[in-house]
Amino acid sequence: MLTIRDLTVEIRRGDRLVRPVTGVSLSVARGETLGIVGETGSGKSMTGLAVMGMLPAGGRVTGGSIEFDGRELVGLAPEAYRGIRGNDIAMVFQDSLTSLNPTRRIGEQIAEPYRLHRGGSRAAALKAAEEMLALVGIPRPSERLSDYPHQLSGGMRQRVMIAMALMCEPKLVIADEPTTALDVTIQAEILELLDGLKRQLGMSMILVTHDMGVVARYADRVGVMYAGRLVETGPTAQLFSDTRHQYTHALLSSIPSLEQDRDIELFSIPGSPPDPAEQPPGCRFAPRCSAASARCREEYPPTLEASADGHGFACWNPVIAKTITVRQRAFARPTEAAEEAATGAGAEEPRLRVVDVRREHPVSGFRLTGKRRTVKAVDGVSFEVSAGETFGLVGESGCGKSSLGRMLVALDAPTSGEVRLDGARVSGLKPRELGARRTQLQMMFQDSSAALDPKMRIGQILREPLAIQGIGTQAERTATARELLDSVGLGAGILDRYPYELSGGQRQRIGLARSLALDPRVLVADEPVSALDVSIRSQVLNLMRRLQIERGLSSVVISHDLSVVRYLSDRVGVMYLGKLVEVGSTDEVYGSAAHPYTAGLLSAVPVADPEAAAQPAGERITGELPSPLDPPSGCRFRTRCPLATERCATEEPAMRAVTATHGVACHFPLQELAASAAAPRSGAEPQSEPALGGAR
Repeated sequence: MLTIRDLTVEIRRGDRLVRPVTGVSLSVARGETLGIVGETGSGKSMTGLAVMGMLPAGGRVTGGSIEFDGRELVGLAPEAYRGIRGNDIAMVFQDSLTSLNPTRRIGEQIAEPYRLHRGGSRAAALKAAEEMLALVGIPRPSERLSDYPHQLSGGMRQRVMIAMALMCEPKLVIADEPTTALDVTIQAEILELLDGLKRQLGMSMILVTHDMGVVARYADRVGVMYAGRLVETGPTAQLFSDTRHQYTHALLSSIPSLEQDRDIELFSIPGSPPDPAEQPPGCRFAPRCSAASARCREEYPPTLEASADGHGFACWNPVIAKTITVRQRAFARPTEAAEEAATGAGAEEPRLRVVDVRREHPVSGFRLTGKRRTVKAVDGVSFEVSAGETFGLVGESGCGKSSLGRMLVALDAPTSGEVRLDGARVSGLKPRELGARRTQLQMMFQDSSAALDPKMRIGQILREPLAIQGIGTQAERTATARELLDSVGLGAGILDRYPYELSGGQRQRIGLARSLALDPRVLVADEPVSALDVSIRSQVLNLMRRLQIERGLSSVVISHDLSVVRYLSDRVGVMYLGKLVEVGSTDEVYGSAAHPYTAGLLSAVPVADPEAAAQPAGERITGELPSPLDPPSGCRFRTRCPLATERCATEEPAMRAVTATHGVACHFPLQELAASAAAPRSGAEPQSEPALGGAR
């Protein structure tokens, strides 16, 4: 269906010439899914844009061939390309919120490619759009046609993007990071949907992603890109079981798993990818490769040639064993200062205590009763965090994790309930009343680009908290900034640089350094690595874990990535629609989940192993998250729970003990169901049996 030979792309911006794709050759057969993986800047998306004829301003194909269904696309006239784009080749873009026009209704945007390529009336196009919305699993499609993008959830917007791409039943779909910003449950739904529609419509697909677990499950073949070049390719099972290129091996070794030993550092690739404008003579991965030789730095490996089984690689010193033991260091023991912080004054009290915290947001409009409508973002949450402990919060977007995190650091005041630090109340107080306690609560924000002032240099950003609190002289603050940079693995040379001059991983380290500037007792990290590549993510996770041990920090880690929370946390709380549904030690929650929602989250985690991915998954969560404006009665999870009964619709479950350290808010904990199923049957009928499907 698609054959790319020796493709080279150049982008000229003024005097700067960037070559994001160099000498790439690959093919996609009819009905096949090709996964393209690699770090940010490796050329994955640019290859897809070259196929679509949508290179950015200043970009052009300077070499090679792109042949689609027997037709050469390089050099094709713009008018001819417009007849192919959206009709025979379609693309699902990464960010649905910026890809959809916010001023146009959903129905009009989906119908547009149909009218352009197939003709017909507006009514016929809208009817086809409604049928496509139903095909991609959007409930009440006729009503959604008149919605605007902001009225839909992230998962539904991504489904709209898929519907737009499939309106003309294209022969090839390019899915560019289609699930990067989505929760693990929505990600699983979207990928299953794409895979099912591909088979149903007989399409070919290119799946661009940096998630090795995604390609392990859904790709027939894999191409690994680094710094604009294809470094390894082959059938998925073959590439994962017999990895040959050192970069591919390093990527797979960097992935945190649910079985990761928390006392051992994650493997991470040192350094960062090269600047696309640089064209070193040798292998571009050589500066970061532990197996690099002088030849690797002087001469690029020969053109990638596939063997008889379709597996090819470009490496002078390939991995020669199917299994290589990666050297990983154990974390150091806590320092004396950290132990004192954990056992000193206030140790009798939990470091952080959250008591029945609620947060309500008024929205426009009134109910029929005349009362103002409110969203209960957080609804009666209670937990404790001991000194030196890390507490993880997991759940889907919209469950209240970030709202709770802002209350923990006193950025927002709870509607009711209280937050206490070492026994002293910090919630609901005015800034002057908080006093020194305010500095002991710090937050590491999700988006480092938005959290760092673009007009301030790094040195100013790190000195600012000290200056506001009146701590030290200018020279002492600069010295502290240098120490902070050293603690997060960055040199003092970036003190005079601006945030835009740093990579995403470096900016995230700066955000962590700034949050530690005032030596806090509690750090709240809100999705700290969600936007990072797998290799950079492991570096930041190791850093957070090491600093937590060295400083005796109490931390609350908020994430929808269960492997991240598993690695960082001592205890875990699972949130759903503003409530905690399960709390326990990390080993208990992950090893023996008691709530069906927790079990569904764990079953949706992609595994970077084709054999494991091919095994039947557990009961997955389906359907959209209910609106927090009007949550279901009784158990809020019942509308998506396969075990729900009438009792779940009328009676809200209270938190109950599974073990001394493990609690669950469920009428039918999974352990009890398993125990009753294993018990010998007697003549008596059971008092209550969960019914599949559940009461709505």
